[in-house]
Amino acid sequence: LNAITGSLTMLAMASVIGVVVGVAGGVFLAEYPRHPLMPTIRMLSDVLAGIPAIVMGLVAYSLIVLRFGFSGLAGALALGLLMIPIVVRTTEEVLKLVPLSVREAGLSLGLPRWVVILRIVLPAAAGGIVTGVMLALARVAGEAAPLLFTAFGNNNVNLDPTKPMSALPLEIYRGATSAYDENQRLAKAGALLLITLIFLTSLLARWASRRKQ
Repeated sequence: LNAITGSLTMLAMASVIGVVVGVAGGVFLAEYPRHPLMPTIRMLSDVLAGIPAIVMGLVAYSLIVLRFGFSGLAGALALGLLMIPIVVRTTEEVLKLVPLSVREAGLSLGLPRWVVILRIVLPAAAGGIVTGVMLALARVAGEAAPLLFTAFGNNNVNLDPTKPMSALPLEIYRGATSAYDENQRLAKAGALLLITLIFLTSLLARWASRRKQ
């Protein structure tokens, strides 16, 4: 229970970081292709996509753990940074599928560009964006390396993000490397549960995409 609640709490906080920054970056790349900052934003997105998960953990360790100690917030930051490039790329590609005539119709009515993007373009691409977010969550849900020195782990159920938290990948890692059979059985059970959660998340993403279509 401590691992399940910890994983869900950190994934919820990571989603706030990944979705807000990722969707904003994807909108910027898709809707303002001639902006002077576009090459810089694209380069940063590509660099983030290629950085290993453990390096993201080191970034969160330097920014939060060294100053405030181990916490679920530090783990959420690491997972959120891993989500950003996936959400950026998905949002950009989905927004490019929205016909140009939809944007022109809104602009022809005298609406500001930001209103057209917010009220017309984003709702039209909502299904694809939700799919990208779900896939990003499934991607980071199984990461253990960045949580080893950020969230650290906790044997008790903890919902306070400012304190150390457990997570399913952490319990799987520690149980699998333990010399005790009971801990190894718990690691196998945790692995099965994690695979099931990722599978259900992927199914939910497909369902959301098809329902929107």
